Amino acid sequence: MTTTVIPPAVRPPAGPAHRDGNVLRWLGAYTASMIGDNVFYIALSWAAVRSGTPSQAGLVMAVSAVPRALLMLGGGVVADRFGPRRVVIGSDAVRCAAVLTVAALLFVAHPGLWLLALLAVVFGIVDAVFMPAVGALPARVTGRDQLARVQGMRGLAVRFANVVGAPLGGLGVALGGSATAFALAGLLIAVSVPLLISVRMRETPPAGGANTANTANTANTANTADAAPAGAEAVGPPGDPDGSPDGAPARGDASGPHARVPDAEDGAAAVPERPATAWRDLRDGLRYIRGHRVLAPLIVTIALGDLGFVGPLNVGLALLADRRGWGASGMGLVVAAFGAGAGAAALLLAWRGTLPRAGSAGAAALLGGSVAIGALAQVPGVGAAVGVALAIGLLAGLSGALCGALLQTQSDPAYLGRVTAVAGIVSLGLAPLSMPLTAAAIGWWGTGPVFAGSAVVCGLGGVVALAVRDLRRAELPR
Repeated sequence: MTTTVIPPAVRPPAGPAHRDGNVLRWLGAYTASMIGDNVFYIALSWAAVRSGTPSQAGLVMAVSAVPRALLMLGGGVVADRFGPRRVVIGSDAVRCAAVLTVAALLFVAHPGLWLLALLAVVFGIVDAVFMPAVGALPARVTGRDQLARVQGMRGLAVRFANVVGAPLGGLGVALGGSATAFALAGLLIAVSVPLLISVRMRETPPAGGANTANTANTANTANTADAAPAGAEAVGPPGDPDGSPDGAPARGDASGPHARVPDAEDGAAAVPERPATAWRDLRDGLRYIRGHRVLAPLIVTIALGDLGFVGPLNVGLALLADRRGWGASGMGLVVAAFGAGAGAAALLLAWRGTLPRAGSAGAAALLGGSVAIGALAQVPGVGAAVGVALAIGLLAGLSGALCGALLQTQSDPAYLGRVTAVAGIVSLGLAPLSMPLTAAAIGWWGTGPVFAGSAVVCGLGGVVALAVRDLRRAELPR
């Protein structure tokens, strides 16, 4: 029987992302949530210090990392199965309710460390689904040609939240103690929920349709009768502003619960597969990443870059400032310079929207940043350290923004939650483990050799990016 293919309607472009009200509502929600997170951690650390010993406070602050690292892969599956907006809204609602509940309890009683530890665990569990969903959301609110600009705007939002959140948390503690700071964090997170509800979602393109040429595993290619033309964005039935219910599998989406597989003979739809399970979705996502000629080496590059940067620029910088006699003010200047450089890189990408030869440019920035990391341990004075830190922030920020933009644009949107989860495990699970190792290594060998070793690890990420042809030649949409 002959099947007539009717191409889906194409939603007209909304213009540049920084002028798109839909993107700006999402960005406002994300910024409010991130500021709330910063206030929350200030409140949590202060309450933990006041309620227990320093070691107990450290345990409370670290306990959320365990469920986050263990459950994040599952969180990526949840984001892809139910839709990132729905997951982000639910996550923010749960976080808001948990923080406001703890604030109310602290206003009337002093429950002790167990309540703070429980709150930290809840945050870690929710973060495991929140973070992959946040990573998958930009592809649903704007076109592929704007994803790089959105990545830059997101980087600016993170820098703004870091600058504003800590003073707000401190102000809340000063005015009314930890309870007031927790209440402020809950209210800020609550602001994000109505903004997210107002954000319109684009329909997810069929799995395998966008990047089949880059993927070795094509078993999940969508049924050709349902596939949209390249670059087209389908719109749902009249009256549905989102094109399809958030989280509903796109037509021909092989990752959905009623997926169809192509017939080996002529590409026609065969009998339905068995209903997909979460475990099968997880395996499909990992197989998709492993078989992708750009994403697989890109995640290795991100991992090596994070492992090389995180230790020296956190605990290593504090030890370096102490040994050089820069003091807390000198260290603050170095940290501020790094933040300024990273913010400038995010602003550049938000303004330009794309950069030519993104894969090569990201690799070159990573290599330059690794050299600057090694040099930081060799400079004697604060002024020179500020200049080097500014270069590190600019180069690291540029490589991170380009890698994040490539992660967004190279991933099939149907798998983006799982892709983000794998990258998040590397950044939030493995990289923080380097901090105690960095501190111990500096105690044994000093700052120079350890910073040099970290620079080598970071530089290996740039070498991988340059060595893999598909990643080296990867471009951002224009």
